[in-house]
Amino acid sequence: MHALTLLSFLFFTGLVAFITWRLTRRDDHASTSGYFLAGRSLTFPLIAGSLLMTNLSTEQMVGLNGAAFSDGLSVMAWEVVAVIALVALALFFLPRFLRSGIATLPQMLLIRFDAGTQLICNVIFLIAYAVILLPIILYSGAMGLQGMLDLSGLTGIESQTLLLWLTVWVVGLIGSIYALFGGLRTVAVSDTLNGIGLLVGGFVIVYFGLQAVSNDGGLLEGWNILKQSDPDKLNSLGGSDQQVPFSTLFTGVFLINLFYWTTNQQIIQRTFAAKNLAEGQKGVLLTGFFKLLGPLYLVLPGIIAYHLYADQGIQADEAYGHLVFNVLPPYLTGFFAAVMVGAILSSFNSALNSTTTIFSLGLYKGVLNKEASEEQVVKSGKVFGWIMAFVTMTIAPLLAGQESLFGYLQKMNAIYFIPILAVVIVGLLTKRVPPMAAKIALVGGCLLIAAGYFVPPFDRLPLVMHEFHFVAGVFVLLVALMLVIGKLRPRETDWVHEDSGAVDLTPWRGAVPVGLLLVALVVIIYATFAGG
Repeated sequence: MHALTLLSFLFFTGLVAFITWRLTRRDDHASTSGYFLAGRSLTFPLIAGSLLMTNLSTEQMVGLNGAAFSDGLSVMAWEVVAVIALVALALFFLPRFLRSGIATLPQMLLIRFDAGTQLICNVIFLIAYAVILLPIILYSGAMGLQGMLDLSGLTGIESQTLLLWLTVWVVGLIGSIYALFGGLRTVAVSDTLNGIGLLVGGFVIVYFGLQAVSNDGGLLEGWNILKQSDPDKLNSLGGSDQQVPFSTLFTGVFLINLFYWTTNQQIIQRTFAAKNLAEGQKGVLLTGFFKLLGPLYLVLPGIIAYHLYADQGIQADEAYGHLVFNVLPPYLTGFFAAVMVGAILSSFNSALNSTTTIFSLGLYKGVLNKEASEEQVVKSGKVFGWIMAFVTMTIAPLLAGQESLFGYLQKMNAIYFIPILAVVIVGLLTKRVPPMAAKIALVGGCLLIAAGYFVPPFDRLPLVMHEFHFVAGVFVLLVALMLVIGKLRPRETDWVHEDSGAVDLTPWRGAVPVGLLLVALVVIIYATFAGG
């Protein structure tokens, strides 16, 4: 590896760490509000930066570009449909969450239903983050770095298995230090700094990639060559044989996006830390604007890589790292690798911070030690965080060999996304549905989707219909079941959603028009690329 690559990598990584330390060294890390919610002080730039970077890790950069390498532009659904979910968060979910003054989503279920419902949701989140989310972040990050930095050549380690384990553990340990010693504001500041670098770097790769397609003939020439040589790859409407058929945008793809952006603790925790509702709405809608740009740096590079390397035996999830390594000059390769490390750390430490929040406030304070002091609660989170980190770093290398990393992630996420989303929506929209209905939906929904994936003969259901239609069907079933239980055995009294007084709930006046504009842009983007 060129010395300039290594120097630019070390410089940018060190710069982010130094600026983050300078800005957060006097923060309150001793109280639960300061450690888990940044003292409810986040303004819209930090909220948007942290939301974007928590989402944009290598399972996105590597996985989604890998999906585009295989299926083309249709996989942009995971980016573009997310904008509608973000509008829903800003206009419907966030005002209700901030009214409740919660730090975790399971606390919302405690307020609406009961402690048993909260406990079940806490356990589901912790298992899912330990077994699905955190390992995938580390594994995809290690795979991306190996391709970008030629780690085998740099270290002299020829065994890919050994190199994978070492990379996972180094990245995991650094991310754990960020999350467990710094708290949420440290995570948010480092996320925002890395987010700026990632957006710049993402567009730089598109620039050099299109130049490579055209043999330095210019960006428009490169784009025209792509359209002429691979027109099917530039069709926004996915076919029935692809990962994201167009019809699934209205069923499972929409629901998975809706959960991810509105009820996923890893994502929405930074919105709970908003200074007020208006700042939260601005931050969420600004994130929606950046997601509209997502196809440019999360999908187009995969299509470029297909054009350049499809005949070289490159696997889908290797495509992005291969493109970066081959088209960027050495000084920019190091910079972008540093940004990618930041993206990995961002998603990993955000998920780890959310995991410790759920454990400390939900299980430790709520069940194990109800009389715990602020100091004990924070300490319990740090101890549990280290345990979770070591478990995750052990599981991550075992994921090697998945055909499509991003497809695997969405499939596994649906197991717990769909039941939790059903319970939250029914809880917020009804007043008499009882706790029993929520518990049945949470446990039964997870078991039903898992059975549909893994247990014969139920595993034939996702084969008869697309798996995203299958999970949407489960969602409808769970909602109907809860409503029926609510009719047959309702609560004795209506649930009243009281204002906790935690933050100012005055909405941003521009929230509704900006939200409608973003939805209109989603429709325009799909219409523009329909048919290739």
